[in-house]
Amino acid sequence: MRTSPVTLFLCGDVMLGRGVDQILPHPGDPGLDEPSVRDARVYVRLAEEANGPIPAPVGFSWPWGDALPVLAEAGPDVRVLNLETSLTGAGSFWPGKQVHYRAHPSNLPCLSEARPDVCSLANNHVMDFGYPGLTDTLDVLAAAGLRTAGAGRDAGEAHAPVAVPVRGGGRVLVFAIGLASSGIPAAWAARADRPGVALVSPETAAADVAARVRRVREPGDVVVASVHWGGNWGYDVSREVALAHALVDGGVDVVHGHSSHMPRPIEVYRERLVLYGCGDLVNDYEGIQGHEEYRDDLRLLYLASVDPGTGRLLGLRTVPLRASRMRLWRAPREDVLWLRRRLGDVGGAFGCALVPEGGDLVLDWPGRR
Repeated sequence: MRTSPVTLFLCGDVMLGRGVDQILPHPGDPGLDEPSVRDARVYVRLAEEANGPIPAPVGFSWPWGDALPVLAEAGPDVRVLNLETSLTGAGSFWPGKQVHYRAHPSNLPCLSEARPDVCSLANNHVMDFGYPGLTDTLDVLAAAGLRTAGAGRDAGEAHAPVAVPVRGGGRVLVFAIGLASSGIPAAWAARADRPGVALVSPETAAADVAARVRRVREPGDVVVASVHWGGNWGYDVSREVALAHALVDGGVDVVHGHSSHMPRPIEVYRERLVLYGCGDLVNDYEGIQGHEEYRDDLRLLYLASVDPGTGRLLGLRTVPLRASRMRLWRAPREDVLWLRRRLGDVGGAFGCALVPEGGDLVLDWPGRR
């Protein structure tokens, strides 16, 4: 069994559709069914008006920008992200939704640039183009050797964890679930006879995950619950605290929360890491008016170090980035300090603080002091 720490790369929403898809080498149909935007290229124009020209077509690594050398240097054992985009040219717009995300399957190499070990699909956009779109997405990712959790061709596949072997022994088990509070339609729930996502009730989710953990966990495993929950804006996580704690009480070592467009508070509960909202990482939101007070142009990479013997958090380093011209750049010092102040203000009740270290922010918490 491995005795050295396991390092996890975690991030929030990765959205490669719409405007991002249009600047990549193989743009798909730009048509949209949004109330005020009917062409995805509008989002490219908004980004360029805000921050300058984008040299389209860009290379597949362009949207990741400075995140890639950070990951190369960190060398995490396991990489987990929330893929909030269907990869399909099929299907039709899901009725009743105002926003739909899809990327052309030939642009999959963009996702592969980040070398994810697990793509969580339990979110409110993976089925924007219906069951055909979901099936295409699963097929495209599987053909590329990219593993998924949180959606599948039936309920068993959707709820099954992914076990990622770790060098030196042990595994990281990733469970992915989604809650209706994030906007997942009830009709998307996977059933025994129907594809869909792992849509769960907050009242029963923790007990269900705990039962699955007991069935598959082996000594030395680190357990991650990747959870799509809550709304897009605001820092209030009071509705998520009970579930996060119940997941940890049930055997989860890391709660990887996402859905919000900006980073939310961080907690260390029973020596386990709880990320209530990792924020967005890759998207096409530049130049969209409204909610400027949240600074959703600022993004974080999360690099967590976990003891494989106990699941205890040993350290968390976050790397601040800023989105500009649909690319991620290292955030300037003033933005790093803004993030530190904001997350300190909104997460003060949890007793955690982010301490500047070089251009990064390192977590300090009561049990560590």
